[in-house]
Amino acid sequence: MNAPRQATVITHRRPNETAHALGVLMDAARHAGVTLRFDDAETRKHGLQPAEGMITNAPLQKDVEVCLVLGGDGSILTALRAYAGTGVPVFAVNFGHLGFLATIEPEQLDVDSPRAFTGSFETRALPAISLPEGSAEGRHAINDVSVHRKPGGRVAQLAYAVDGEEIGRVRCDGLVVATPAGSTGYNLANGGPILAWGVEGFVVSFIAPHSLTARALVVAPADVLSVHNRSLEEPVDMSVDGHLAGELGPGDSIELRFLPAAGLLAQIPGSSFYSRLREKFGRLAGLDGSEAREVPERAP
Repeated sequence: MNAPRQATVITHRRPNETAHALGVLMDAARHAGVTLRFDDAETRKHGLQPAEGMITNAPLQKDVEVCLVLGGDGSILTALRAYAGTGVPVFAVNFGHLGFLATIEPEQLDVDSPRAFTGSFETRALPAISLPEGSAEGRHAINDVSVHRKPGGRVAQLAYAVDGEEIGRVRCDGLVVATPAGSTGYNLANGGPILAWGVEGFVVSFIAPHSLTARALVVAPADVLSVHNRSLEEPVDMSVDGHLAGELGPGDSIELRFLPAAGLLAQIPGSSFYSRLREKFGRLAGLDGSEAREVPERAP
């Protein structure tokens, strides 16, 4: 990979948490002769002034060599969607709670930040769920699409079909359609299966189903999944990667397709899905070598 000459920078909403890391990246970029680009929001957020090696108030540019993210999975997903289909890799430093998609942790910055500017990293192509043209602003979902009842609304009545053949109807709070990358998010919380990166296909799982028979379903990559709102009166909301993106009215439906390669995620050489899974989720369960915190018993 050729060394990048320009890089877009995206950070999460708390600039005080990323200020030191941003300074480290600026120093590494100057040393590598790379120009950093900050849009209007990033310029205001960090109080930046024009300087050598930095372009402020810059519009998002699609032909940069790398996109740098200082944030959690939400910020990383924003970057992946912004550069979907462009071939621009996203190199992310974890400033979130879990950071499953992050390339490195903050404590690795001094050693590994130069990799972002020399191109000495591997890339992993991430699939997406493609929505119909014109819906949800024409966006792709890198993690998931969820269809769910409105806050305070009645239980949703949803039907789902694959290639036009209805599989079932479920009364539930909603359903989630997730990529392999998104299978460790909302889908996992629903009890759906984890899909390893590299699996071709996507998974459907249900949010609080009012049924003893509703089961998660893994859909083949070439199949078209349609979700129908079977309610006679109640609209339901639709979210893309956790952001509200519209609604399905009574009787409405939406078709979702698997897109095999959309985002490009930077990885440190030798990193794998399974080591990432153990590191991130093992940490929560005490599998990283530390003792799991005991939960005190309730008083009788």
